[in-house]
Amino acid sequence: MSQLFNFSAGPAMLPVDVLKQAQEELLNWNGQGVSVMEISHRDPAYVHMAREAEQDLRDLLNVPDDYEVLFLQGGGRGQFSAVPQNIASPDATVDYLDTGIWSGFAIREAEKFVSRVNVAGQVQEGAKGKEIQSPKDWKLSENAAYFHYCPNETVDGIALHEIPDVKAPIVADMSSNILSEPLDVSKFGVIYAGAQKNIGPSGFAIAIVKKSLLGEPQKQVSSIMDYQLQAKDGSMYNTPNTFAWYLAGLVFKWLKAQGGLTSMGERNRHKAQLIYDFVDKSDFYSNKINPAYRSIMNVPFQLADDKLDEAFLKGAKEEGLLGLKGHRFVGGMRASIYNAMPVEGVEALLSYMADFERKLG
Repeated sequence: MSQLFNFSAGPAMLPVDVLKQAQEELLNWNGQGVSVMEISHRDPAYVHMAREAEQDLRDLLNVPDDYEVLFLQGGGRGQFSAVPQNIASPDATVDYLDTGIWSGFAIREAEKFVSRVNVAGQVQEGAKGKEIQSPKDWKLSENAAYFHYCPNETVDGIALHEIPDVKAPIVADMSSNILSEPLDVSKFGVIYAGAQKNIGPSGFAIAIVKKSLLGEPQKQVSSIMDYQLQAKDGSMYNTPNTFAWYLAGLVFKWLKAQGGLTSMGERNRHKAQLIYDFVDKSDFYSNKINPAYRSIMNVPFQLADDKLDEAFLKGAKEEGLLGLKGHRFVGGMRASIYNAMPVEGVEALLSYMADFERKLG
């Protein structure tokens, strides 16, 4: 075993170059003589780093000036409740597209804060596998405060690649696909993402919010989840997760050095296609998602005989291929191939899969 490749769905692998830089700077960040974790978030050196990280993120996504970029705590789940409390009134109706398990969690959280959550569409079984209901069949509300969807569901590896064409402001949970390819931010009212897949450590979150949506939040919203208050205080109403913010900033610089999101998108699609092509040509492995809705970030696959799952995972670990066990709700295998996963990791996985099939298929 010469190199480990971590296919975990999250917390996921970080770029090696980022980890090495963090290691080098751990005891003496920015010439301060102390760790970045030990310096005040109000220190001018830290504030400069934080603002630079925000600008790098704005550059990568071409975030328009009429959007706030917030660095928050609570991960993606925290945003499940923050969104309705910040941009919908208690008597509002909101539309949700139910594309999988994480959409379901978001729906149940929203039901605590608004009068009606309308499930406008959902996943269904089609002739070519599991797919998202066609937009022409969605049942949209006439005056929804917003339309929420998760473009990439990690559990089933199902994705909606087109931005929905709806009247209400679009809210997107991009925890597992943010920064994976170019994105037109101007099409959205709110984009939020838990950090532990393409940004940085878990427990951290980013929200990109159109300023025109920053009205009065619901009375019961907690102050640290109040978008308007956090925007006013530069995401420092409370002491932020300083180390996570620092690491996210390093990731943003790494992405720029890789050629930005156009380059990352091409690389990510190539990695995913390598796996899908291999699985589709095999009688031993299968993927149950309609090809038009397959994720480029999370590639689930099943073995022909699930009694071999344990042996597959054991052998994979021995080869330095980690985190391949599928989500407990669906079983099977799942290769999460976020930005930090190099193509060499995918090639090593396919080599192992081919060898396993020859021996036990």
